[in-house]
Amino acid sequence: MKPFIKITSRYVTLPVNDIDTDQIIPARYLKITDKAGLGDNCFYDWRYHSDGSPKEECILNREEAKKAEVLVAGDNFGCGSSREHAPWALSGYGFRAIISTGFADIFRSNALKNGLLPIVVDAGTLNTLIERGNPISADAVTIDLETQTLQLPHGKRILFDIDVFSKTCLLQGIDQLGYLLKYQDEISAYEAGHAARVDTRVS
Repeated sequence: MKPFIKITSRYVTLPVNDIDTDQIIPARYLKITDKAGLGDNCFYDWRYHSDGSPKEECILNREEAKKAEVLVAGDNFGCGSSREHAPWALSGYGFRAIISTGFADIFRSNALKNGLLPIVVDAGTLNTLIERGNPISADAVTIDLETQTLQLPHGKRILFDIDVFSKTCLLQGIDQLGYLLKYQDEISAYEAGHAARVDTRVS
């Protein structure tokens, strides 16, 4: 994964509550095991007609939207099924952070494990971002993970929460397995220095 330290980007707004994972990535794409190209199917039913032609009115089909690394969405983002393909698709589209007043717990966990930063803000802040950026902001926001701050277009800085382990993994650009592998030598030394703790003999 690409380390997440600090980004400055324009943002796209989808001011819709309860956007579920089936809207983010329809179930018919869940057989895909390769993340490559999954961003093309992100919000597929919102972006394309039944014949596969793009819907011109969909903000996500605009070239300027595809250059934005931040998505501002309504409350309870990522609800529904627990598919990990949802953060894969969002990251594949180009988003590195999602701002909302609330996220479904499983989606939030999956996002953090896949290098996508979910940021919770209060309703007033969200409304300000939507009003200033609807549908694509002219100004940028800055997200600094080290200081856990979100700087709004008018300069105000807001602190956001993230657990220490997820923050560490995002800053270093590694997942949970990658974090464990950093300590492979220590793990091997520990195992080598201790007798087997399970008696495998057949009685």
